[in-house]
Amino acid sequence: MAVGGKTTIPFNRSSLVGKELTYIAEALLIGQIAGDQTFTRRCQALLETSVGANRALLTTSCTHALEMAALLLEVKPGDEVIVPSFTFVSTANAFVLRGARPVFCDIRRDTLNLDESKLRDLITSRTKAIVPVHYAGVGCEMDAILAIAAEGKIPIVEDNAHGLYGKYKDRNLGTFGAMASQSFHETKNFTCGEGGALLINDPKYIERAEIIREKGTDRSKFFRGQVDKYTWVDIGSSYLMSDVLAAFIFGQLEMRQQIQAKRQAIWEYYHHHLADWAAERHIRTPIIPEYCQQAYHMYYLLMPTLEKRQALIAHLKSRGILSVFHYLPLHISAMGKSFGGRAGDCPATEDLSDRLLRLPFYNDLSDADQQYVVNAIREFR
Repeated sequence: MAVGGKTTIPFNRSSLVGKELTYIAEALLIGQIAGDQTFTRRCQALLETSVGANRALLTTSCTHALEMAALLLEVKPGDEVIVPSFTFVSTANAFVLRGARPVFCDIRRDTLNLDESKLRDLITSRTKAIVPVHYAGVGCEMDAILAIAAEGKIPIVEDNAHGLYGKYKDRNLGTFGAMASQSFHETKNFTCGEGGALLINDPKYIERAEIIREKGTDRSKFFRGQVDKYTWVDIGSSYLMSDVLAAFIFGQLEMRQQIQAKRQAIWEYYHHHLADWAAERHIRTPIIPEYCQQAYHMYYLLMPTLEKRQALIAHLKSRGILSVFHYLPLHISAMGKSFGGRAGDCPATEDLSDRLLRLPFYNDLSDADQQYVVNAIREFR
């Protein structure tokens, strides 16, 4: 878009795609704006049928979904949880809050996902969970991860913040682990600003998940008529999403096929129009294994050096285009070091984090704006 004669293209922008505002008005008119009401139930049913989870519970964030997973697994001080170093801090924080020590795993150089070849050596008698992150909505090597986890009977919690409706070998991401977290943050394919969901695949966790999510009470049973009053029965917190936000995300999820088709077109345009330019300059574009159906969450470039990455960010900014880097390695953050992380522990993470650049990517990115971005990139020397 043009502002003051200068083109400005943000990295991300939210947009309306369906009946979001209509559904918000409906929620207000029927007087249901707290959690676990009409639109929450509609969303949860839609997620369960479209993804294939046994139970879906909307939450206030993906972070809170992960915190619920930690509570359900009864993570406690002295436990260890294996997470990739290249991920958002919530992946580790949810378990650290329960007293666990995060054990950082390096990533693969092709997909930037947890490196399953490093996994077995990180498992100890204290390992309480493995948390693979489907980076950019491309599935981790779940066959290998599941096999390794099964050897020690270790639960898997998928961090699927990027991967809703992505697939690994024709199976939906978020359905491999005992549980999986989803994000509806404003930067995700489907958004309500702030929000998330916990997908539960192992039925043994469902009843307690409902209690934890309802402040440790059996309120869900009360509303189903299973008990004549509800009371405090367990630990928990208030993880319920407002039905106003549930109405918004329901409007987005209804349009999932259209949203994903648009995002696929954006991804493929970048991939096609930048391929020769990138190859000539030893710049790597995303690698998608043939057995993975990605979620089209982002498009990134891996520049040859940190200096080149920063130079391209500055070049695009001078043309009114916002591009960004992504995660900094958790194992060498201040908190990561307090858990024993050291430089050199995860060499692929340290290298790739310095070189990765994310391009503007959002649901209503116009053809003209995307062409402007591509032309600006191709000017870079």
